[in-house]
This record gives sequence, C-alpha cells and structure tokens, in this order.
Amino acid sequence: MLKKIKYIIGSFTGLLVLWQAAVTFGSFNSALFPSPFMVLNAFKQLATTGLAGSSFGTTLLTHTTHSLGRFLTGYLLSVVFGVFFGMILGWFPKVFQYLNPVIQLIRPIAPVAWLPFIVLWVGIGDVPAIAIIFIAGFFPILLSTVKAINTMSPVYLKVAGNFGLSQLETIYKIVFPAVFPQIAHSLHLALSTCWIFLVSGEMVGSQSGLGFLIMDAKNSMRADALLATMITIGIVGLILDILIGVLERVVEKIWGFGTEE
Repeated sequence: MLKKIKYIIGSFTGLLVLWQAAVTFGSFNSALFPSPFMVLNAFKQLATTGLAGSSFGTTLLTHTTHSLGRFLTGYLLSVVFGVFFGMILGWFPKVFQYLNPVIQLIRPIAPVAWLPFIVLWVGIGDVPAIAIIFIAGFFPILLSTVKAINTMSPVYLKVAGNFGLSQLETIYKIVFPAVFPQIAHSLHLALSTCWIFLVSGEMVGSQSGLGFLIMDAKNSMRADALLATMITIGIVGLILDILIGVLERVVEKIWGFGTEE
C-alpha cells in the first residue's frame, strides 16, 4: 500500500514539475496555458464564489452535486434496465436473435447524436443529460448480460433442475449469481463511459453541472478555470471508479465467489 502511494505521489509530482517548467521556460501566453498556481487560485475562486464574470454565481461544489445527481440517475436506470432486459433476452435467445439486428444498428450511434432530438422533445435541463447517460450505459450492459447468460456453463441449469426450481427461481437464485462477475465487469466499464458522456450532455442541454461549467469557462476565456474543472471531472471520475470497484468486491464476497485477499 505504501509503495502504491509512493508511486502516485511521484507521478503527480513529476507532472507538476514538468507543467511548471513548460510555463517557466516556454513562450506560452499565461491566459492560454496557465501555471499550476493559477489553476489552484481558480480552484479557490470556483469553490468559494463561482466563476468570475459568469452570469451564474454557482460554486464548484454545486455544479459537481448537480452532475452527480444526473449521473447517478442515468447510470442506475441503465443498470436496472440493461440487466433486466439482458436477463430476459439471454434467457430467450430466439427473441434476442430477432431484436439483435436492430440493437446492433442503434448501438454504434454516439449517444450525443441523440441530443438534438432530446432537446427538441423535452427542452434543456436535467432530462437531456440523464438520457445521454442512460443510452451510453444501457447497450454495453444489455449485451454483456446476454452474452454472459449465453456462455454460462450448462451445469448450473442441471443443478436447478435437480432441485426442482421454477424458471423465475432459476434465474434469480442460480443464473444471476453465476453470471454476475461478467455483468459486474460491464457495470465497471459502463460507469466510465457514462461519466464521459455526462459532460458532453451538460455542455449543450444543461445550465449547471461540470460540463456546463467547462463551456462557461470557455466563453469567459478562463483557461485556468477550464483546467480546474477538467481536473475536478477526472478526480470525481476516479473516485466513482474506486467506489464501484469496492462495491463489486463486497457483493462478490457476499455471494461467495469473490477473490480472497
């Protein structure tokens, strides 16, 4: 653990040194390439009074809270519906064969491509960003769940048959725990994707949040505030990734197939 912390501190220290050296010895305009100290001051300003010159006196914490609220809503909806319909389509493969061509047609379309339609249909606000997050997470989770069930060992179904379990009991008590490791991996990957597209959705369809703050800083020609917001997005994304990893290990241990430390 201490060695890992040492690597993390060394990595970020090296980055800051290189950043400051580029500012000091390079012929860059500080308004376009601010120093670490300028970005730190921007952090303080955003955290206390909000972006100077903006028509919205919203602090960084408020923007982050709004983003997390939209993210959790869209992500949890994608998890619930993705796993639910994935279990159904995986259990009924013939139905999936009919629906799969349509799914494969829609899946490659970038979620932000739907944003103009969503804004026209419901206007700006929370819904466009939530819808973008939902689309970004739904298809990866759905397809991973279907694949996990289709590749599951038939031994599990034989065990369910020996115990005389109904189809619903088999899905809940046998199939879902058996395929959870594959589903959990897709949930982990979908989280990062959803967080990325949240920022894209907020850039256009919202009047608050970290994505909106990026556009606000750009329009105000504040590169220091822009970098401070980008760093915040990275930090929050990293924390979310760590939290879902912890949750994944806890659930795996509860169900008896987690890796022992």
